[in-house]
Amino acid sequence: MATAPQSSHLWKKLRHLCKQIIGFGIVGLLAFFIDYALFAFLYKIVGIHYLISAVISFCVSLAFNYAASMRYVFRHKSDMTRRREIILFFVGAVIGLGINEIMLYVGDVVFCIDPLITKILATLVVAVWNFVTRKIFLDSRESES
Repeated sequence: MATAPQSSHLWKKLRHLCKQIIGFGIVGLLAFFIDYALFAFLYKIVGIHYLISAVISFCVSLAFNYAASMRYVFRHKSDMTRRREIILFFVGAVIGLGINEIMLYVGDVVFCIDPLITKILATLVVAVWNFVTRKIFLDSRESES
């Protein structure tokens, strides 16, 4: 059974995690609008292939997402250089881009689903991937105390 100080610390950590999830959701929603609007524009209006459109829109939204996430959601680890932070962020993002591209391709080729629909599901899956990996590799534990 948890003692009062342990219980208080647990609630503090839980509150911090909830605050991060909400902040990540807000930043992610804004990044999604950037990503999806640019994707739809490039794919439907300009006529660029959906996989190429997805890479372009993903990269544009990623720049916004990095700046906003590291400013408003996660705290810089004091023992990590910015260079390493950026490398870890972008390695995770490249994997997320791979997940995004695979889901778009499978949705189109295997299930014959319009890429505009598949893009929404892919974005949700990649958002979970991004939160978990950024929380593990980029967030300072100091911000929880």
